[in-house]
Amino acid sequence: MRREFTPADARRFYDRLGALQDTQGFYENPALDALIEHADFRHARAVFEFGCGTGTLVRRLFETVLPDDARYVGLDLSRTMVGLARERLEPWRDRAEVRLSDGSPTLPVPDGDFDRFVATYVFDLLGPESHARVLAEAHRILCPGGLLCTVALTHGTTPFSRLVSRLWDGICSRWPRLVGGCRPIRVEDDLEP
Repeated sequence: MRREFTPADARRFYDRLGALQDTQGFYENPALDALIEHADFRHARAVFEFGCGTGTLVRRLFETVLPDDARYVGLDLSRTMVGLARERLEPWRDRAEVRLSDGSPTLPVPDGDFDRFVATYVFDLLGPESHARVLAEAHRILCPGGLLCTVALTHGTTPFSRLVSRLWDGICSRWPRLVGGCRPIRVEDDLEP
């Protein structure tokens, strides 16, 4: 039986261990590199990030690919993460805003206001029932032609990565707090054509 990992659990976990989040770059960065390569951030004018974490990704975007007039809004439910992201984005304070979330999938921004919706390593800690609600909100806030840009912990594609994925999923199903509630998923299973 899979144990539930609630938004309150996630808040406690990332408030306590969020400062260590950036140590995971050795396995997260290749997927983030691919996201940056395919998301056409060079033409983005307004980026919304659901679960902005420490702000590492958006700092990289500001430093390397975002246009000089692009604006950013990030949302996270951890006070630790919000504090780290705000500090990291200080050089872009006139264009970057980081907000503390109440854990609700309802996003506090206007319809059609963004051309990129970013969620990296967030869907894999949400419950399946939240996926549809967050994706509906992403659709609501994206302007016509906007892009959903997501990366998630997923099931492996090689024998070794499938083994690691099964072990990770087994740990998460019994002791989700050990892995921050993250479990292997297929985001594309939740997407409509």
